[in-house]
Amino acid sequence: MNQILETKRLVLREMEETDYEALCRMLQDPEVMYAYEHVFSDEEAWGWLHNQIRRYREEGFGLWAVILKESGEMIGQCGLTLQPYGEERVVEVGYLFQKAYWHQGYAIEAAMACRDYAFKTLKIPSVYSIIRDNNLASQRVAERNGMRRVDQIVKHYYNMDMPHWIYRVDASEEIVVSGLD
Repeated sequence: MNQILETKRLVLREMEETDYEALCRMLQDPEVMYAYEHVFSDEEAWGWLHNQIRRYREEGFGLWAVILKESGEMIGQCGLTLQPYGEERVVEVGYLFQKAYWHQGYAIEAAMACRDYAFKTLKIPSVYSIIRDNNLASQRVAERNGMRRVDQIVKHYYNMDMPHWIYRVDASEEIVVSGLD
């Protein structure tokens, strides 16, 4: 197990092939994947998992398994990925959790740890979150993570145009986060 981060309640580690079933509980749940308007097939889920493993090797980061310390269960994924934005590639803090673990503060806890890891360990000057316009819960996580809305783009996914908001926070900013225990 290649642990990357630890928070009060969570461990973030690199995903492994043994995480496939837990990953499918997210990627194949229509309620979790509503912003994508697409659930993943078994083949697409394997592709997603192997893409993260490739990212760890080639980029040094990716979406990591979020493990609940209390039970040892993988409840989500959160991490850093390179994403296209305009003419460049930016580092995005991304997150996706099993529905049973929504509204318990896990997403913000993991997202804040990833933001701080990007700034302090990787020395990345700015991090982004690129969020579908109808995904209000993820937008709230980004805002609580100290990010502000800076732009809007349209992504093309499965033959659909999907408006997305661009959120960003810079390492030089003083980050004030409220509402945490």
